[in-house]
Amino acid sequence: MGCSFSGLNALYDAVNGGGDVWINENRFRIVRQLGEGGFAYVFLVKEVISDPSNPGVSKKFKDSSHISDDGTYAMKKVLIQNSEQLELVKEEIHVSSLFTHPNLLPLLDHAIIAVKAGPDQSWKHEAYLLFPVHLDGTLLDNATAMKAKKEFFSTSDVLQIFRQLCAGLKHMHSFDPPYAHNDVKPGNVLLTHSKEQPTLAVLMDFGSTRPARKQIRSRQEALQLQEWAAEHVSAPFRAPELWDCPSQCDIDERTDIWSLGCTLYAIMYGVSPFEYALGESGGSLQLAIVNAQIKWPAGPKPPYPEALHQFVTWMLQPQGTVRPRIDDIIIHVDKLISKFSH
Repeated sequence: MGCSFSGLNALYDAVNGGGDVWINENRFRIVRQLGEGGFAYVFLVKEVISDPSNPGVSKKFKDSSHISDDGTYAMKKVLIQNSEQLELVKEEIHVSSLFTHPNLLPLLDHAIIAVKAGPDQSWKHEAYLLFPVHLDGTLLDNATAMKAKKEFFSTSDVLQIFRQLCAGLKHMHSFDPPYAHNDVKPGNVLLTHSKEQPTLAVLMDFGSTRPARKQIRSRQEALQLQEWAAEHVSAPFRAPELWDCPSQCDIDERTDIWSLGCTLYAIMYGVSPFEYALGESGGSLQLAIVNAQIKWPAGPKPPYPEALHQFVTWMLQPQGTVRPRIDDIIIHVDKLISKFSH
């Protein structure tokens, strides 16, 4: 696997909140919490370098562009309760270490340590994962803030952000066998705005990422896949075949294309194309998705070009086997960019 998981890899001093965290031989001070979810917390941390001649954690990076100018990084702390969760974190670390692409969030360093859990002297684990920091938040944060102000991304911005997500996914889908991200959604896209360059979009969170291709040959296998998807793939962005899986079918990386289509819609309108069903009496998210019943809200004035709506519809085909692949999507988005970007 290429990762060492020794109990001495990290020491967490000042256990009672705050304090410093050691990830391997490098020390970080917690600045503030950025977010949390499930058993994980994300902190803004700043590297503490006591010896000026020591380059610190940056000497480990394969890519010098990941070095932080001011020593700040994002650190994800995962509380691991059992062996199943431990395996999931190890898998996330393994998968993250495979990808090297400017539109995929790189894992810069990591450590898993054993900690005494209580008076019964049982041991649990904590994982510390270090990433570059993107302080402009996620696409979801940005979309929510814009929606409150009744603002919209321009057609050009929509396409530029989307094109970068396609590039990141293409990297994952190009492995042999290909990997599926399995949780493409606005909450897993980090944005960085800068005056000089277009907005940078980076896909993150490889906790659900798995080899994409599965042969389903029994009802039991179909139900197992549905159960796994219910736990790991966000419902409003989950492809129809993961809600209602046939007993005989081949699943491939085009589950991501469905989520990508939902995400393009969300870049435009701030929500998944199927979330309206949650607000209707008797409405069913699953039915709306399985039947691909898209509703188009009122958008900016002038509205988005019809070609963009057709593009979303092309990705949101209920039959996975007729959905386009990432290479087709990229060819199409490049044509739209040359047509609509000024």
